[in-house]
Amino acid sequence: MNLQNKTALITGAGKGIGKALAEALAKEGTHLGLIARTASDLEQLRASLTETYGVRVAIATADIANQGQVESAVSTLVQELGAVDILINNAGMASFGTLVDMDPQEWERIIQVNLMGTYYATRAVLPALIAQNSGAIINVSSTAGERGFATGSAYNASKFAVMGLTEALMQEVRKYNIRVTALTPSTVNTDLAVNAGLKIGDEDRMMQPEDVAELALATLKLSDRVFVKTAGIWTTNPQ
Repeated sequence: MNLQNKTALITGAGKGIGKALAEALAKEGTHLGLIARTASDLEQLRASLTETYGVRVAIATADIANQGQVESAVSTLVQELGAVDILINNAGMASFGTLVDMDPQEWERIIQVNLMGTYYATRAVLPALIAQNSGAIINVSSTAGERGFATGSAYNASKFAVMGLTEALMQEVRKYNIRVTALTPSTVNTDLAVNAGLKIGDEDRMMQPEDVAELALATLKLSDRVFVKTAGIWTTNPQ
């Protein structure tokens, strides 16, 4: 699949994996619709990508857990860029604590951002992909969506749910030539991981956001007659 002149929408695009995805796709000549909460992050990224790669970049701020804001952001981006070919649901949050100790509002917020945000963005984009009978959706999940761990009840629940959503959606829309993929990285060296208290160790040996972006590109570049259902990526030797 040639990504030049395609249009991709990325959530959580201001930092970390989302920013790396935007940069990797811009190098391929892909036009970008970027969603994040912080306007300054998006504005800086847009300026850099348009100057360096000459692609069209539209930005919109939204709290991914707010359906109205997500739908408004997607509408704004589509008006500026035209039809979307690729959706990457990357926005997410993480915090950890025992089930009893974690505040119920924090627990619910993790579900709202990681699961409902993925649902809201997909629901906003999907009808157009079905109408054009083509497209690709990548949901950035986690190894936490494949196995649980102590203090991860909210994060695990959200990411397991994203895996179930991805599986069901894939079965729904493959008949429309829409490819749906879940990526399951282990710990990535991002601000999200550091702020959540995850052990990063030797930063040079840890998985970087650019590694996840490279995997996403590899799945998108496959012939459109096939797709990757689930792809895991791990740090080789983080010690």
